[in-house]
Amino acid sequence: MKRVIGLGGIFFKCKDLENTRTWYAKHLGIDVETWGAQFNFSSDPHPAAYSVLSFFKSGTDYFDPSSSPFMINFRVDDLEALVSV
Repeated sequence: MKRVIGLGGIFFKCKDLENTRTWYAKHLGIDVETWGAQFNFSSDPHPAAYSVLSFFKSGTDYFDPSSSPFMINFRVDDLEALVSV
């Protein structure tokens, strides 16, 4: 069984949301909206496959109870089977 089948998203905290969005657009060519950016994968066998990049203000409680400045989510084939391993 394949456990991880893709990247669901990368989320991280930053001090200045607008400056971070501008930097990503200018230097990486990624147009990040206020909610983030979506990357679609046409070669993925799952028709609605995409990954998300999103920024949060440094004081957010979205990642709680973790104190980490970032979060990486993976797409999995079977969450129940993965959790039972």
